[in-house]
Amino acid sequence: MTITEVREEDLEAPLIDHENGSRPRRIALFVEPSPFSYVSGYKNRFQNFIRYLREMGDEVMVVTTHEGVPQEFYGAQLIGSRSFPCPWYQNVPLSLALSPRIISAVSQFKPDIIHASSPGIMVFGALAIAKLLSVPIVMSYHTHVPVYIPRYTFSWLVKPMWWVLKFLHRAADLTLVPSAAIARDLQAQKVTEANRIRLWKKGVDSQSFHPRYRSHEMRLRLSNGEPEKLLIIHVGRIGVEKSLDFLKIVMDRLPEARIAFIGDGPYREELEKLFTGMPAVFTGMLQGDELSQAYASGDVFVMPSESETLGQVVSEAMSSGIPVVGARAGGIPDIIPADQEGKTGFLFNPGDIDDCMSKLVPLLQNKELRGTIGRAAREEMEKYDWKAATETIRNEQYNDAIMFWRKKRTGPLRWLMECLFPAPED
Repeated sequence: MTITEVREEDLEAPLIDHENGSRPRRIALFVEPSPFSYVSGYKNRFQNFIRYLREMGDEVMVVTTHEGVPQEFYGAQLIGSRSFPCPWYQNVPLSLALSPRIISAVSQFKPDIIHASSPGIMVFGALAIAKLLSVPIVMSYHTHVPVYIPRYTFSWLVKPMWWVLKFLHRAADLTLVPSAAIARDLQAQKVTEANRIRLWKKGVDSQSFHPRYRSHEMRLRLSNGEPEKLLIIHVGRIGVEKSLDFLKIVMDRLPEARIAFIGDGPYREELEKLFTGMPAVFTGMLQGDELSQAYASGDVFVMPSESETLGQVVSEAMSSGIPVVGARAGGIPDIIPADQEGKTGFLFNPGDIDDCMSKLVPLLQNKELRGTIGRAAREEMEKYDWKAATETIRNEQYNDAIMFWRKKRTGPLRWLMECLFPAPED
């Protein structure tokens, strides 16, 4: 799918033309939960984004939940906001970030643009501050909450959640999405106008996730002392929405293989019980070189999740030279598109164990095939660079947001009236 681009008539009187698009800006990021302490798919995305914005000369303020905020990060101004746990997902801290302290700090920072992660609670605070200061706001969509809701709470809440998303993203000047699949979902639900959706290009740190990190010691650890056995790995948050119980069915059919789960989350205890008596290792959270070694030391990476907005761990596994067998769902086909299936990785129909095994077993049985797919995957991931993705947002997509904002610019009072008395949908 090609995400709708801005029409030529929408680009009249640009605030910043292409030639001067690189002038420094002041960018206020509202990110929830923290990209510094909460391990999720967007941690590397936002950390690299901040890094490259700073390298490009921009002043950056980051407002985030207070846990684990570092003293310094590439010279960005960091503000922690007191948080509370999500009622249905205790590991996720939330914060409105609308205290007088934060409003004052953002006001004094004088941002040219505000960029908030969505959905969540903090995005409401970011929206209110953007309207109060009359500043353009970009929202980037990272968690497909309507898909998660039936797994954690009541299905009848799905429709109200879509209403909330419509309220937020129709108020935004631009929406960024990590994959074309998510863009299609948002367009199907009329969350915002199609021409106000842009793709946040994928990237991967191909130096941190590299085949050279393959380690015999790590393989010993992940295989529970049996490095000669075939080793399946999974990296990521251990949540019920990840469909990790599917891997129990997979392992039932592979008695000679071993599996390692790298990560943590609210479903870990239950998943460990499910794998009782089976050759499974749960490492908990790994970071830095240990995480790089864990990726590179497996034989095959299996990703059964059907709810990924992109699936950053798939890119990291491929960058590590490990073949991936993933569900054909969410954003994963953006990483392994149809024309690359069987070349850089494999996809199976979600929940279809026979289809999954038809892709997985040949890889496990053929070391040469694993090497061929792994090398092709690595070569493909070397094309995707976080710096280039940041340049696109900074020099093109932020410009689009500013221009949209200029066209519909409204004061706080008018915006509030439009929220209270919205125009009827077509």
